[in-house]
Amino acid sequence: MKKGRVGVYPGTFDPITNGHTDIIRRALKVVDSLIIGVARNDTKTPLFPAEERVTMVGEEIRHLENGAGERIEVRAFDNLLMHFAQSVGASVIIRGLRAVSDFEYEFQMAGMNARLNAEIETVFLMASDRCQFISSRFVKEIGALGGDVSPFVSARIAARLADRFARPRRSAAV
Repeated sequence: MKKGRVGVYPGTFDPITNGHTDIIRRALKVVDSLIIGVARNDTKTPLFPAEERVTMVGEEIRHLENGAGERIEVRAFDNLLMHFAQSVGASVIIRGLRAVSDFEYEFQMAGMNARLNAEIETVFLMASDRCQFISSRFVKEIGALGGDVSPFVSARIAARLADRFARPRRSAAV
């Protein structure tokens, strides 16, 4: 699968959103194959364990049009991003940007990564206008409070969130 330019798109994907999927589709225009690196970053206290997030991302890429999913591999990682990128033979790190606030953090991270390995370039893709406001954090907050997350995630992910946030119902008093 890894022929030509290999890119890594890292993130926690907790859960994967329509914004992530948009970046994945667009990243495939820049690289020949894409490794989606699901970070095991437990300091962020993820809603879903890493293995489940890998499964969720895998399910989403299987539904990409024109067989695009065949050019994608999903892996969990728990080491430095640059070490992970090297281990999979990547020459490009793909990062999505939603707002100016994202840029400042990502710019600093790209600078540090370049110091760690100047052979791997970071490419920023701006979020599409319909996805600029979507974040996993907001999706989880909406889902936890019983809101409709369907505009922000696939039906598969919405169902997983509904299951995760399902609360036991009190029996009605007789």
